[in-house]
Amino acid sequence: MRDKTQTNSAAPGDRLIRAGAVVFFLGAVATLVTVAPLLLGWKPFPTYMFGLSMLMGVGFLVAGAGVLRSVAAGRRQAREAAPGASR
Repeated sequence: MRDKTQTNSAAPGDRLIRAGAVVFFLGAVATLVTVAPLLLGWKPFPTYMFGLSMLMGVGFLVAGAGVLRSVAAGRRQAREAAPGASR
């Protein structure tokens, strides 16, 4: 029996996970750029630049939402595949 899922099909939540990873990476780069002057003894960046470091947390939350959405879709698909096993 062949699997009906195509290899290039995107599951629900995949785009959120990818977007979260990109935002997290941007936040990580912003954190390195913001902290580097403090470690090197240079003049620190303005305060609003530290807000960009918050992108790491935002990206983590977005990716987590994507994972939860994927899990929910997988559970829903499993319930539909086995209707007698549902509670």
